[in-house]
Amino acid sequence: MTDRSIVMFMEASALSTGEQTAAMRLLLACGVIAPLLNIVVIHVLGAIRPDYNAWVVPDSNLELGPGGWMQIANYIVTGTLLLAFALGTRQLLRTGRGSTWVPILLGIYGFTFVAIGPILPDPSLGYPVGASEALTVHGAVHSLLGLVQFSSLTAACFVLARRDQALENRGWSRYSVATGLLVATSYVAFALTAKLVDGGPAGLIERIGIIASGIWIALLAIRLLSEPVPRASAE
Repeated sequence: MTDRSIVMFMEASALSTGEQTAAMRLLLACGVIAPLLNIVVIHVLGAIRPDYNAWVVPDSNLELGPGGWMQIANYIVTGTLLLAFALGTRQLLRTGRGSTWVPILLGIYGFTFVAIGPILPDPSLGYPVGASEALTVHGAVHSLLGLVQFSSLTAACFVLARRDQALENRGWSRYSVATGLLVATSYVAFALTAKLVDGGPAGLIERIGIIASGIWIALLAIRLLSEPVPRASAE
């Protein structure tokens, strides 16, 4: 028996007993790493970047100016890990309400991170200093992807909440609803503050949503790592 045959046999045996395979656990673990990586990187870069005010300026502006490549790389790596997590989620959530849409929405969320890496935002809220804040096509696309990003995560929260409600996991259902509402509210408040309040805490408000969504994904990944694989076929 070849090494590959042994690996396939072991994975098939694990699935038959409801245990997660090593590959599935690796994919799910990406859901712990991705949001924590993103949160750490945006705060470190925001703290060390000259003339950057994290209280006012959104994290995506870190793609601009000196060292912008680091934030671009952060988005791409984070998005790739989130896509892997979505794949692992699909392999695990094979049956029941939300088994299709939760992974799809998480996949869309991950894709937006990969896409906004090379698609740069327009300068805004005074950063980079002295740069023109005129609207461009790539800046408009970046903003649209940001809307899709927050919307897909919010929708994933609500879909998972319905699944947990049906399974009588009321604590997780309430937590997902609260996170979805907080993420949606933070995005709207961020957009309004950036538009209407000169020097307002738009960056802070945006980061509240980023941290809330990141913690939700990390805790979801930890939770899923402890769940057995259902034996029934996918919906």
